[in-house]
Amino acid sequence: MKRPTIADVARRAGVSKGAVSYALNGQPGVSDATRQRILAIAQEIGFNPNSAARALSGATANAVGLALCRPARILGIEPFFMELISGVEAELSARSYALTLQVVASPEAEIAVYRRWWGERRVDGVLVCDLRVDDRRVPVLAELRLPAVVIGGPGDGGGPEYVWSDESVALTEVLEYLVALGHRQIARVGGLPGLLHTEIRTEAFGTVCRRLGLDRTVTVSSDYSGEEGARATRRLLSSADRPTAIVYDNDVMAIAGLSVAQEMGLTVPSDVSIVAWDDSPLCQLVHPSLTALHRDIPAYGAHAAGRLLAAIAGEPLGDFQDETAHLIPRGSTAPPRQT
Repeated sequence: MKRPTIADVARRAGVSKGAVSYALNGQPGVSDATRQRILAIAQEIGFNPNSAARALSGATANAVGLALCRPARILGIEPFFMELISGVEAELSARSYALTLQVVASPEAEIAVYRRWWGERRVDGVLVCDLRVDDRRVPVLAELRLPAVVIGGPGDGGGPEYVWSDESVALTEVLEYLVALGHRQIARVGGLPGLLHTEIRTEAFGTVCRRLGLDRTVTVSSDYSGEEGARATRRLLSSADRPTAIVYDNDVMAIAGLSVAQEMGLTVPSDVSIVAWDDSPLCQLVHPSLTALHRDIPAYGAHAAGRLLAAIAGEPLGDFQDETAHLIPRGSTAPPRQT
């Protein structure tokens, strides 16, 4: 896994290594146009002259990077990421590796972080979360030859390794369970549009509902926050065609939905059943406790970290399908009230 060097900059700029050195160090000997071209190429490939000496030493960083493009206010309250990171840390610390974590505001900022980390030898590899449809980060990682494992997928068989679980199978179990209880009007409060796992769930929701003969279903997009989950729930429960069951894409929105239902004078589960994706201790602390899709999220993070360390060591790997989430029925689901 080769980091960018001064020779790479020189080759792409069509100049000597000496000219690159002059340009990067602000010395005379090159024209302004050439200097600007060299600086742009150095930034593009992630070469930082201040870390060149360290790069020549061949030392590893003994660190793994994780850049998260999520609002910090959501990360602070969502159990999924806390559990995921705990699993990553457990695996890394056992191998004397550190985790470098950074919250970014946009995919472009995330890509810039990867370039800087790799060029400055801050990390030996990265974990990538929240895979998007036609994700721009994937080809950049391949271009940088930066060891990476994507948490999510499945992948297309090229580029980085993927650690993923089957969202469609899990959602099928939920819908078949609700239909077996007698529900025919089912809504879903989804996560951020454009994320691959959100799109997979949305497509699976429509496909399974059609197969089960459900024609009074709807998906409402949200952002995983309690505020947006509450707003979506209020809109659904205020409609003339009120659903008898709602599936939420995370536990935080499901708990907010439970609060809204109770605020509106509805009884859970008699008036509306609630299911949360990604079980957490929060789901068991509310009343009634929430029916939820459960999986071992710390183990999911540990598997991703372990495979990244193997990739850093140069071991050949393939995509890894982790366990599928399974349904744990609790007090928030029951047959719909007969009218």
